[in-house]
Amino acid sequence: MTSTNGPAGAPLPTGGAALPRDLAAGLVVFLVALPLCLGVALASNAPLFAGVVAGVVGGILVGILSGSHTSVSGPAAGLTAVVAAQLAALGSFPAFLMALVLAGLIQVVLGLVRGGFIAAFFPSSVIKGLLAAIGVILILKQIPHVVGHDADPEGDMAFQQPDQQSTFSELVEVLGDLHPGAAVIGVLSIALLVVWGRWKVLKTSLVPAPLIVVLLGVGLSLAFRELGGSWVIGSGHLVQVPVAGSAAEFFGLLQAPDFAQLTRPAVYMAALTLAAVASLETLLNLEAVDKLDPRRRVSPPNRELMAQGAGNVVCGLLGGLPVTSVIVRSSVNIHAGGRTKRSTVVHGLLLLGSVALLAPWLNLIPLSCLAAILLVTGVKLASPALVRQMWAEGRAQFLPFATTVIAIVLTDLLVGVLIGLGVSAAFILWSNARRPIRVIVERRLSGEVVRVELANQVSFLNRSALADVLDAVPAGGHVLLDATGTDYIDPDVLELLRDFAEQTGPARGVSVSRVGFRSRYRLADQTQFVDYSTRELQAAMTPEQVVQVLKDGHERFRTGQRLTRDLGRQVEATAAGQHPLAVVLSCIDSRTPAELIFDLGVGDVFSVRVAGNVTSRKILGSIEYGCAVAGAKLIVVMGHTRCGAVGAAVDLVCSAQTAAEATGCQHLDHVITAIQRSVDPHVCHRVERMAPAEKQAFVNTVARENVRRSVADLLGQSETLAGLVKQGRIMVVGALYDVATGGIEFLSETAGTPPHASTDGNVARES
Repeated sequence: MTSTNGPAGAPLPTGGAALPRDLAAGLVVFLVALPLCLGVALASNAPLFAGVVAGVVGGILVGILSGSHTSVSGPAAGLTAVVAAQLAALGSFPAFLMALVLAGLIQVVLGLVRGGFIAAFFPSSVIKGLLAAIGVILILKQIPHVVGHDADPEGDMAFQQPDQQSTFSELVEVLGDLHPGAAVIGVLSIALLVVWGRWKVLKTSLVPAPLIVVLLGVGLSLAFRELGGSWVIGSGHLVQVPVAGSAAEFFGLLQAPDFAQLTRPAVYMAALTLAAVASLETLLNLEAVDKLDPRRRVSPPNRELMAQGAGNVVCGLLGGLPVTSVIVRSSVNIHAGGRTKRSTVVHGLLLLGSVALLAPWLNLIPLSCLAAILLVTGVKLASPALVRQMWAEGRAQFLPFATTVIAIVLTDLLVGVLIGLGVSAAFILWSNARRPIRVIVERRLSGEVVRVELANQVSFLNRSALADVLDAVPAGGHVLLDATGTDYIDPDVLELLRDFAEQTGPARGVSVSRVGFRSRYRLADQTQFVDYSTRELQAAMTPEQVVQVLKDGHERFRTGQRLTRDLGRQVEATAAGQHPLAVVLSCIDSRTPAELIFDLGVGDVFSVRVAGNVTSRKILGSIEYGCAVAGAKLIVVMGHTRCGAVGAAVDLVCSAQTAAEATGCQHLDHVITAIQRSVDPHVCHRVERMAPAEKQAFVNTVARENVRRSVADLLGQSETLAGLVKQGRIMVVGALYDVATGGIEFLSETAGTPPHASTDGNVARES
């Protein structure tokens, strides 16, 4: 994994090597977090200093306790409406602080009982929609601040604003309220950030671009003050940190909870509300931040709940607002190069030290330069590449994503996420209702069987779709209900299946087989079709029909749709005797098992395997027995491409060495010599000069001719087999299997000697 903040291809620094970047990122997050802390407090109708307290506690305490490397905690814009409502309901800020202490304790308990498991159920489409929505909101909300229209508090992220304006109407208001000085600073700040991000020398430097933006903003603000007139940037367009004249006055800004409120039921209801909303927002944001982390580290959700709970207890005791993991600050942290939790702790320490000691200096920072930093961050979050990616993943992913983005932008974070979750759940339910099952028409030896493969979870929503599938089974047909991969079946669905198996199916002449049903379902497994070769099937089939059975089986093998077989039942059923349909003479190559290639079961074929699929008296005797005594209707000689035995025969055809001398295999010459009859000896001088691809093609040509020769040998050397062919009782065919593609080519289907093959004539020649 590489970082976009470091040299291309360079690994992300960790440990001590990451310290400079963590310090720089902490400074950037501090600059952005300060006005956000104040803005959230203002939007929540709480004391301004409460936002600062939450920022300090979220940075230092939660940063230390959290297991996340990149998440930054603090007062959350998504909680402003909840905080304002609870403040109004409880009547005082100390009463609210008491509820916050209790909420923090509830969060700690949730973490201890592993309540963070809920994070695993957030769909990725909703999480990505959350990230994109925050990006869009940052862009829309910061445009007014960039040009000096600061009527809306910096930390307000909701669509409906406290001043009765909305996100969109505020953009219209900008047209009549442009501040030239702030606008110049904002536009120059954006330009500087863009250039800094594209110029490699600046991008890889340890100096963070946002710091330069802030210094530029302060410098221009002071210069505009000297210029005078409309260029002067007043206090309403600057950061406004509460200034304490002394240490006693500073500590006097802190407030304590009213413990007398513990007797009020409303306090406990407020605590439950705060704990639920803060926990949900934290888990959502944590998932989203982990997706932004360049190293894709996974944060432990239960530890995060306990860390946030501890932070909220301390915030309640010191007079702060509720804290959660916050995407805006976390994304700024990641884009600024933060690598470990040190950056969030540094930002908390800077908040504490600067507010206590440097408040007058902080109040020189123009809001427009900070807004530029957030706007550029928003562009990175709501990137067109993310939209294209979600579009490419299909409707089921894109619509929940788009709905989440629109809903969050038009409402607030929690409401929008809940709407996105609802749409995502609707797609899951709709998909379940439409495709609870998989219907496959299988061609088995005894005829067609409709296999109905049930899903892992079959709920009442699936009953209608399943009923339609069962109704579509033709009269007199056969259906196999397959519950092998099913963990749960709704009682209503079980009732439908029982009724079809015991009443409806038999009344229509439909045979119903079952497999994979658990004992508690009271539907015993039962197979009512023949899935192995019996005496009756063998006698009824013609050689041409057996060829088609093998072709159908190979197509299933090639397409990954092999039949489900009860091999245990087949072993038991064939124990008393065998009635194979075919004899397959194939190579011993480990890649060419006939039963798998033709998707066959126990007892369906005799399989004779020898290197190079050549014949001998012992092999002829085995094949004669399979056809004349056991009753097989078909002989298949199956060679294959890239055959090692054929390749060795080609290499040794012009060599003075024998196979035994070349390989150390005492009896291999019998095989090699048989194969070499299919090689033109006149081309041996050319083989050594062939390119690898040309030689491979030549070897495959020899393998094909070797199959034809083996077919001819069977008929030419066995009067028994030749007689069975003449009587029409058997057929002999050749086939070449491609080990690279899994395809198969049938070379001949003949009732006599196949074309282009003889016992002594045809050889593979160089073309």
